[in-house]
Amino acid sequence: MGRRAIIFHGTNAEPAWIWYPWLAGRLRERGYDVETPHHPGTNVEPVATFLPTVLAAHTFDEDTVLVGHSGGAALLLALLEHLDVTVAQAVLVGGYSTNPNPGPEPVLQDSYDWDAIRAHARDLVFVNSVTDEFGCDAEQGRAMFDRLGGTLVVRDDGHFMEDTLEIADRLIP
Repeated sequence: MGRRAIIFHGTNAEPAWIWYPWLAGRLRERGYDVETPHHPGTNVEPVATFLPTVLAAHTFDEDTVLVGHSGGAALLLALLEHLDVTVAQAVLVGGYSTNPNPGPEPVLQDSYDWDAIRAHARDLVFVNSVTDEFGCDAEQGRAMFDRLGGTLVVRDDGHFMEDTLEIADRLIP
């Protein structure tokens, strides 16, 4: 099987929004088979009920790169914890592991098995911003990095809602 990338959109988003199609195109140019699934249940349904659907909908192997934005990045934590294989890389953009807002965040688990998450990704990358307007900020990135290691990239780019995301393109081999 060849290199595969799966890009998980954020809360209340769609695969055709912001930088998702741009990154998908860039990765396809480099030989990746790219999926940009629409999972409207992301951060709407409790992750415990939603996760089995996501796991069943995709194939994961040692050549898979996972990219998640916002709620999609939070989803990646649960996904990595429950995989039975180790993927090549997970890139969490504007991600978080604790509630960044006063409202509910059903995509979050009550706790995480950080060792299992770490074991299921050869490379972990966290891209967060000091000016994230939704609270998925550099402190959230630092908290995940401190538990999981990997690479932490801190920007001044809000919630990463532009049409391109050069940093993600450069971080994925």
